[in-house]
Amino acid sequence: MKSCKTNPQLLATIDNLKAKTRETEAAIWRDIALRLEKPKSNWAEANLSKLERYAKDGETIVVPGKVLAAGSISKKITVAAYSFSEAAAKEIVAAGGKTLSFEELADANPKGTGVRIMR
Repeated sequence: MKSCKTNPQLLATIDNLKAKTRETEAAIWRDIALRLEKPKSNWAEANLSKLERYAKDGETIVVPGKVLAAGSISKKITVAAYSFSEAAAKEIVAAGGKTLSFEELADANPKGTGVRIMR
């Protein structure tokens, strides 16, 4: 299937995730790549309140889409997403957590162990 995506950064991210799957045989990276290939209207959008509600302290969460700033967060979590609103990124860091790109997470955790995908 030919992708109709035109954003070169997004295409590079998808290619890198698929390459990481071939390299490590960790299916999680392919799963995220396939979710990013879907129309943007189908991408996940997670608010801080949702992360606060469902994530455990110290957990690594992947949002195949955008993290938005509605709500607040007090847990120290690592969040990887395609993009973050500026306010959301500031709040996650202020709570003691980290924000990462998919590539940074894939390099830090090639097998994707202990990573949860949040829709």
